[in-house]
Amino acid sequence: MSAIIDCTDRQPTELRKGGPASPAEKVFSPGHRWKVLGIGVAANASFSATFSGIPATAVVLRQGYHLGNAELGMALGVLGLGVALSELPWGLLTDRWGDRRVLLIGLGATAAWLFVMAMLVVPTRTSIPNVTLLSASLLLTGLLGGSVNGSSGRAIMAWFRESERGFAMSIRQTAVPLGGGLGALVLPSLALACGFAAVFGLLAAASALSALFAWRWLHEPPMQGEGQFGSAVVAGPPPLRNIEVWRIATAIGLLCFPQVAVLTFASVFLHDFVGVGTAATSASLAAVQVGAVVMRVWSGRFTDRHGNRRQFLRSCSAISALAFVVLWLLVLAAPAMSGSAFFLVAILPVLLVVAGISVSSWHGVAYTELATLAGTGHVGTALSLANSFVFVGFFLVPVAIPGLLHLCSWPGVWLSAAICALIAWPIFLRPA
Repeated sequence: MSAIIDCTDRQPTELRKGGPASPAEKVFSPGHRWKVLGIGVAANASFSATFSGIPATAVVLRQGYHLGNAELGMALGVLGLGVALSELPWGLLTDRWGDRRVLLIGLGATAAWLFVMAMLVVPTRTSIPNVTLLSASLLLTGLLGGSVNGSSGRAIMAWFRESERGFAMSIRQTAVPLGGGLGALVLPSLALACGFAAVFGLLAAASALSALFAWRWLHEPPMQGEGQFGSAVVAGPPPLRNIEVWRIATAIGLLCFPQVAVLTFASVFLHDFVGVGTAATSASLAAVQVGAVVMRVWSGRFTDRHGNRRQFLRSCSAISALAFVVLWLLVLAAPAMSGSAFFLVAILPVLLVVAGISVSSWHGVAYTELATLAGTGHVGTALSLANSFVFVGFFLVPVAIPGLLHLCSWPGVWLSAAICALIAWPIFLRPA
C-alpha cells in the first residue's frame, strides 16, 4: 500500500547527511503526485493526438497523398505496428531504467522525428511522397512513441495508494481520448487549410512540451528503507509468465479492435456512406473522445469505491458488442431506407458515437487491474504487454477494413467489431 509523501514526515536529506539530495532522495510535497499524474496525462495526450489525430485526417490524407483505400489502410496501420513492436522493449527498459529517463528519451525523439516529417514527408506543389515513404515515416513515429504508455503508467502506480489508483489511472487514460479528440477537432481542418507540414509540426511541438514537463517534474518517488513509496510486492510469477496477466492483456487487445475501427475509419464511413461533411465528421469523432473522457473518469472512481473492476470489464465487453450489433443492423437496413436520408444522416452518426464511447470507457480500469496483478516493480512490462496487443489492433484493423469493405461493405465492418467485443467477454477474469 502506497503512502502520501509529506514533507513534514522526514528531515531534508541535505540536513541529515550534510550534502545535496539526489533525485531519488528529494522530499516532495503531498501534492507532487498530482504533478506526476499531470505529466502522464500530457505525455499520453500528445502521443494520442498523433496516433488518433492522424487517422482523423484520413479523407484529407487520402486526397493529399493520392492514396487508395488499401494504401490508406496500410499507411495508418503501420503507425500502430510501430507502437506494437516497440511497446514491450520500452516497458522492459522502463522497469530497469525508470520512467523519467525513458519518457524523456521517447518524447524527445518523437518530437524530433515529427519535425523531420514536417520538413520532408509532406505533399508540395512539385512532389508528393509515395506511400512507401509515408508508411515508413509513420512506422518510425510509432516505434518512438511506444515509450509513452508503460513509463507514465509505472510512475502513477508508484506515486498513488491502492485506493486511488483506479481513479488516477483512469484520469491518465482520459489523455488518450482527450488528445484524440483535440486531434480530431483540429488536425483535419488544419490539414485542409495549411497542409500536413503544419499537422506534423503541431504534433512535434506537443511532444516537445510534454518532454519539458517530464524533465521539470517527473521523478522517482522517495525511498523508504529498501523500497519505494507505493511499491506493492505481489507474490507470483513475473508478468511474462503470469497467465492472468496474459488473459487481461489479450482481452484488452481484442476489445480495442472495434475501438480502432472507429478511430481509423469512422471518418471514411461518415463521409462515404452517410454523406456528412468535414465539420460534422470532426464533431462526431470529438464527441466519441469527450464521452470516453467522462466515462473513464467515472469508471475509475466507481470501481475504486466498489472493488468491482473485473465485473465492470466484462460488462463493458457485453455492452460494446450489443452497441455494434445495433449499428450493424441499421447499416444493413440502410439501402431499404434510402427514402429516409435525413433519418440516416441524423441517426447513424449518433449511433456511431454511442458505440465508440461504449468501447472506449474501460481502459483505466483494465490497466489498473493489470498493473495490480503485476506489482508496481513490473508495471512497465505488464502495461507494455497489453499495449503491444492494443497496437497490433492499430496495425491489423486499418489493413483489414478495406478488404472487409470489398467483401461485405460497411455491415461486415461493424459486425466484425461486435464479434471482437463479444470474444473479449469470457477472456476477462471473473470476479475473485
